[in-house]
Amino acid sequence: MIPYGRQSIDEDDINSVVETLKSDYLTTGPKVKEFEEELAKKLNFKFVVNVSNGTAALHLSSIVLLNQGDKVITTPNSFLATSNSIIYQKAKPVFVDISEKGLIDLDLVEKKLQKEKIKVLYLVSFSGHPIDDEKVKYLKEKYKVKVLYDNAHFIGKDNGVCDIATYSFHPVKHITTFEGGAIATNDERVYKKLLLLRNHGIYKDSSMYPWEYKMVELGYNYRLTDVACAMGLSQLKKLDYFQKRRHEIAKFYHENLPKNIIPLYEYNENSSYHLFVVRYSFKNFDEKAQFFNKMREKGIALQFHYIPINSQPFYAKKGYRYSQDEFPKMDRYYLEAFSLPIYPSLSEKEQNYVIESLESNLNSF
Repeated sequence: MIPYGRQSIDEDDINSVVETLKSDYLTTGPKVKEFEEELAKKLNFKFVVNVSNGTAALHLSSIVLLNQGDKVITTPNSFLATSNSIIYQKAKPVFVDISEKGLIDLDLVEKKLQKEKIKVLYLVSFSGHPIDDEKVKYLKEKYKVKVLYDNAHFIGKDNGVCDIATYSFHPVKHITTFEGGAIATNDERVYKKLLLLRNHGIYKDSSMYPWEYKMVELGYNYRLTDVACAMGLSQLKKLDYFQKRRHEIAKFYHENLPKNIIPLYEYNENSSYHLFVVRYSFKNFDEKAQFFNKMREKGIALQFHYIPINSQPFYAKKGYRYSQDEFPKMDRYYLEAFSLPIYPSLSEKEQNYVIESLESNLNSF
């Protein structure tokens, strides 16, 4: 089965992990700090805090940014963790429809900012497409809001616009630490608080006794292990190659897709291409399901990203369903879109097979 995404592990990764397994540190050791420092250089942030997964990164960021009752603008087109982290803090997600590229529509965001008191924007670089920094900077300055970039799909140089950026190192992402995530910021105060929050809210204080520690925040055990960070350091060395391969595959798809299958956006050198999303005019969801099943019979596991968050039973129960006509682009996207396989080890033969299978299955409709 050809999946939509998968990890790329080589002998260097394995050796890095084995070497750490033989060391004195398995949990919090020197590799954690080393990985954070290398990430900070790569991402162009002053500070990085590694955590156990991308959801933990969002949770701790929400603790720093939000108070109970705050309103937060975000997108319905993301994994549930984005908006769930807002609710963890008893704040309120305010969903805004997407653009044709799958990202939140920043013009609609501005209209919402004109009408409601909003504390923070949670913006998702969906599929790896970079967010419009200039537009976000304008919104941030004019409406005095904080900005979080959920970069689970994007990894690249920061332009100094967001207050916090979060990352995921799940196996299907650009690099992997098994599970894992990171929070990046240029604010030293935020950085120090995040360090506390990821470690039970405690810090060592041996001024009186050598064993003493103090809990000053209600924190969590969201630490990332030395073993995972050893993997991350090895993977990070190959990030440029991984990105090159994703761009090569994306370009191949753009040049060879059947005419009635449309890429979500034109080829973009600045996209991280975590996903390669396309659209097709299915008549209904039954036809879409039939198409998915036919592709699976050929050994290709298509995927869809994402079911609109505000349509999920929990969110509907909490009053976030909204009126039927408020998300026309998201609703149409839900019917039309699906994700093709894209990952560094996807071979040329497999890429051609994906295209051939798309063409043969579409001919049967």
